[in-house]
Amino acid sequence: MLLGPGSSVTHDALRLLARHGCALCAIGEGGVRLYTAPPLLPDTSALARRQVELWAVKATRMEVARRMYALRFGEIVRTRDIAVLRGMEGGRIKRAYELAAGRFGVPWRGRRYDRANPDSADLPNQALNHAAVTVQAAAAIAVAATGTIPQLGFIHEDSGQSFVLDIADVRRHDVVLDIAFGAAKEASKRPESIDRLVRRRAAELFRRREVVPGLIDVIKSVLVPREQEDDPQAEVGPTTDPEPS
Repeated sequence: MLLGPGSSVTHDALRLLARHGCALCAIGEGGVRLYTAPPLLPDTSALARRQVELWAVKATRMEVARRMYALRFGEIVRTRDIAVLRGMEGGRIKRAYELAAGRFGVPWRGRRYDRANPDSADLPNQALNHAAVTVQAAAAIAVAATGTIPQLGFIHEDSGQSFVLDIADVRRHDVVLDIAFGAAKEASKRPESIDRLVRRRAAELFRRREVVPGLIDVIKSVLVPREQEDDPQAEVGPTTDPEPS
């Protein structure tokens, strides 16, 4: 159960939810933030165990990363070098920024982000920062709903939300850009906070495109490929490479 702004909950409601194993999450409007999520998640640990099995072996970890990039690029990714994959991503996302800016008629001078002073960027760059946060929230909801492990990412590594960032990036080329450049265009016509415009646009787009359910499907598809869905006992990738890393 997802509670939006202005919600209240009684002790009895919490007791009933706990009894029936129903998770309760406090979220921003439309799922643009995830504030809290209790550990009452799925009745099965199957996805979490599959995630650990795939993550623990270098070869299968790379296969999951390739599946994620294939979803983003819309094509089979043949390389098995993570550095090459990240290089491909950099070139494609740069071009995607340019195309999205042209589609929305927003002036674009390149991606610029100063972590020390994020508000110093121009409107499109600020909008991209805020839009990325909203999609990360949607991914966090999907990860919480599936009971998968946020820390075990296949592309991202150091963050405590590595798997959340992996899943959010699957929609980086379309959802994030549509939210950001649409909000930047709107901001040029009305004197309103870019953060507020992004949140409102994100909430509407999340509902219309069913972003959270879609990200739940992404998690299932990258951890349990279609060819293994009918055989839960199928081997998960190579078993001859025990190398952990």
